[in-house]
Amino acid sequence: MKKQFTLGTNERLKSRKQIELLFNKGKKFTITPFRVYYLFNQMANPPLQFGVGVSNKNFKKAVDRNKIKRQVRDAYRLQKISLHQKLKDKKYQFSVFLIYTSKEMLEYSEVFVQINKILDKLGLIIDTEN
Repeated sequence: MKKQFTLGTNERLKSRKQIELLFNKGKKFTITPFRVYYLFNQMANPPLQFGVGVSNKNFKKAVDRNKIKRQVRDAYRLQKISLHQKLKDKKYQFSVFLIYTSKEMLEYSEVFVQINKILDKLGLIIDTEN
């Protein structure tokens, strides 16, 4: 497997401080069934950090929540390359957190398409940032 299609631990958004900063000071938009929070930071390594969450109000079973998170992470992992390259070129550090808001579980193909739309919109946002 090529290294570019991985989602390493340093690329995951895990720090409680970073996540709180992202929710408090970051911007957001919605593409059904996701609410997307994003924030530009000072250049750090890695240039792109990603997190995903699913409400236990909508999905009571941890198995279902974990399945959705696994599908989202996999779709993101396979499509993040163009976004990652843009950030490297502009020397930005970018944090992204997706919250799954639907009450029904989507098929993987639908999740893949929605993640593609989200990454395209984030690419446009990066291009318009100065």
